[in-house]
Amino acid sequence: MLVNIDQVSTVIRDTAAQEVMPRFRSLREGDIRDKGRGDLVTVADVATEEVLSQRLKELLPGCLVIGEEAVAADPTLMDQLSSDRPIWIIDPIDGTGNFARGRDVFAVMVALVQAGRSLGGWIYDPVHNRMAVAEVGSGAFLDECRVNFARGQDLTGMTGTLHASTFASPDLAERIAERRSGLNTAKSMSCAGREYMRMLEGGMQYSLFSRLMPWDHVPGSLLMQEAGGVANCLDGEPYAATRYGLEGLILAASDKIWQRLYDILFQA
Repeated sequence: MLVNIDQVSTVIRDTAAQEVMPRFRSLREGDIRDKGRGDLVTVADVATEEVLSQRLKELLPGCLVIGEEAVAADPTLMDQLSSDRPIWIIDPIDGTGNFARGRDVFAVMVALVQAGRSLGGWIYDPVHNRMAVAEVGSGAFLDECRVNFARGQDLTGMTGTLHASTFASPDLAERIAERRSGLNTAKSMSCAGREYMRMLEGGMQYSLFSRLMPWDHVPGSLLMQEAGGVANCLDGEPYAATRYGLEGLILAASDKIWQRLYDILFQA
C-alpha cells in the first residue's frame, strides 16, 4: 500500500468533524444548489472536497485527485483515471440530497487507485462514527471488525436494492420494473455509501446500480470484493474506476447471488 490506511481514516474523520458535521442541519439559504436532474451540492460538499484533496495530497506527494465536485466544474478531469500515477477519488458527501434535507443518511467516501487498480477504499458515516475500510489483498473491515461473507449463499430469502430510475436508461428502467416483482427488495437509502455499509453489516445481500461514477462505487466495490463478495458490471467483468461509462453494476455477497439475480433481471 502506498499510504498508511489508518492515517487516511484519521484524515477523513477529522475533515468530516471540521467541515461536514458543523453544517449538518445548519445550512442557510444559498448554501444549496442544483447541479441538474435533482443532483444537489452544498457548501459542505465543496469545503470537504477541498480539505480532503489538500490533506490527501500531503500524504502522497505526486498523486492526482479526482473529486466529484471538481469534475462537475471540469469534466475533463476524468481523463486522468487512466494515468499510472496514484489517484485519490473523493466523494465529499455521498447522499447530498439527504444531507441537505437534514436526514442523517450520508457518507464520506475516498478511494486510492493506480493504473486502473483499486488499492484502498474508505466509507465513513460521520453521524454514527462508523468506518468501513478495505486494502487490496488485506480484507475488508467495518468498525475494525473483519467482514467475511458466508460462502455458498444463494438468492433464496435474500434482500437488496435495485436503483434503476433517475439515472437509468429507459430500456433498463423498464426491464427492472417488469422483473423485480419476484425479488425481495428494500427501500433505497438514496446514498450508495450507506447501501454498501448495509451490505457489509449483513442487512442486505445484493444491489444494482445504473449510475457508475467512480466516487460512488470504487470504495464500496473494493470493500465487497475484499469481504468475499462480487462487484461485476452487466458484462460479468469486475467494476473498476475507468468503467463508469457502462450502464449497470450488480453487487452481491456471493457468486451464486450475483448470477441468480442477473438471470432473473436480464436473461430472456
